Amino acid sequence: MKLNKLVLKFVSISFSILVMLLVVIGLIKLGSFCYDFGYRVFTEGPVEEKPGTDVTVDVTGDLSEYQIGKLLKKEGLIRDANLFYVQLRMSAYHGKLKTGTYTLNTSMTAKDMMVVMAAESEESTESTESTEQRTDLDSSDGTSSDDTGADDAGEEGQNTDENEQAGAVE
Repeated sequence: MKLNKLVLKFVSISFSILVMLLVVIGLIKLGSFCYDFGYRVFTEGPVEEKPGTDVTVDVTGDLSEYQIGKLLKKEGLIRDANLFYVQLRMSAYHGKLKTGTYTLNTSMTAKDMMVVMAAESEESTESTESTEQRTDLDSSDGTSSDDTGADDAGEEGQNTDENEQAGAVE
């Protein structure tokens, strides 16, 4: 009888120790995973080194931010869709991604991709500015009469305002 109680007590204690060990090992694994994931949120690099590979991605209006991450993972632009989603949620670009077709590169970081997908149509702005610069350079005297007149009028108007303000102060 005492032997049965002793064996039962030994098995009970052994089982408790085993459960505690499993809990401790599970907590260590969970902590390690959480630390690694948190570290990667801030330090994850690109999938490939430069020059990388260009990939065209079509972001439609019915895609959620998480689904965009899954799409980027499927296209080989990121390693982890969950990580991209957390990075996006923590960034200034959360809720600002625009629909459209984007050419992204495997050498871009997640933040670089967010910047591209959240930007207004910068390409059209840049091409417009470069066209205007070329037009100004192509003109025979280097300046157009419209630009000169507008600048002079602006400067004269500013000087007149300053003189009136100086007179009002005196």
